[in-house]
Amino acid sequence: MAKRDYYEVLGVRKGASAEELKKAYRQKAKELHPDRNADNPQAEAQFKEVNEAWEVLKDEQKKAAYDRFGHAAFEGGMGGGPRPGGYAGQGDFASAFSDVFEDLFGDFMGRGGGGRARAQRGSDLRYNLRVTLEEAYTGLQKTITVPTAVTCEVCHGSGAEGGAEPVSCPTCGGMGKVRAQQGFFTVERTCPQCNGMGQIIKNPCRACGGHGRVQKERTLSVTIPQGVETGTRIRLAGEGEAGLRGGPNGDLYIFIEVKEHPIFQREGVHLFCRVPVPMTTAALGGEVEVPTIDGGRARVKVPAGSQTGKQMRLRMKGMPALRSSNTGDMVIELAVETPVNLTARQRELLREFEQLSEENNPEGKSFFSKVKSFWDGMKG
Repeated sequence: MAKRDYYEVLGVRKGASAEELKKAYRQKAKELHPDRNADNPQAEAQFKEVNEAWEVLKDEQKKAAYDRFGHAAFEGGMGGGPRPGGYAGQGDFASAFSDVFEDLFGDFMGRGGGGRARAQRGSDLRYNLRVTLEEAYTGLQKTITVPTAVTCEVCHGSGAEGGAEPVSCPTCGGMGKVRAQQGFFTVERTCPQCNGMGQIIKNPCRACGGHGRVQKERTLSVTIPQGVETGTRIRLAGEGEAGLRGGPNGDLYIFIEVKEHPIFQREGVHLFCRVPVPMTTAALGGEVEVPTIDGGRARVKVPAGSQTGKQMRLRMKGMPALRSSNTGDMVIELAVETPVNLTARQRELLREFEQLSEENNPEGKSFFSKVKSFWDGMKG
């Protein structure tokens, strides 16, 4: 079967400019790429045909020979063109495939077309903020100072003296990357002159040294909501480092740490408070006064005969839930206190009380009854 005319394969007129040929080739390559035409068995052969036509017409010498002699220019040893009925040489095909891959996936991979300004998003920042439990309960407005990179006011972020625009990098032609052929493969690496930006600055701004940013401390007012706890993260969009070449600012993340409290222990939205009570109050019953996190006071009734570890709950006296109307509880845990440094009279009264209270210690009586059974069993 006779080969089709290369111009016909690309869908252009004979004598089309280099730019028209390149545009037509890329369009055809996209349409016929095998990865996009899994259900078309002819796509691979057509894709090869398009590449073969492009390998000839993109080269001025090969194109001139083809325009004069047609396909005969590359048959019977007349030149180093594509092999009959197949791909171009391996190196040429690798280059061609790399061009197609760039077009198909370049935007997805973050590589735009040549000559575009490569704006870069600024880095995100982290700020650790310690607050008290009372501040976590009420919420607060906090002023913080953050060292960060801000847009240079002299060059307005361009990095060039007098606000001049950057120019395309001569090494990579504005692509930000350079390629080197290694056998079948095309190796792509970041341009060493522009560091991947695709542009260079001929006259760097003296204020920022061409970076477009300067280091500066910023003062921000931050709203800390009620109910925050250690590990809570607050995001301030756009308050991070300034972007490069007009890129967007990064974000500022504030990580909360709530200090330990001398009275209250926190578990989620609930608070725990261990309250010592005199032995007499625990035995006879009574009341104790306890603090609450809002600065108030609450009187709690202690039932007669209370033991250490007994818990009582104060509803809605705990911490507010973050971004919710719910409030936790406060749990009071009793710690029966044994008196120390007794006077002679107190000792005398306690010994008398001990003699009269053999039947008043049910837990102790039960425990020692079990101990006696245990020892008897060991003897047996």
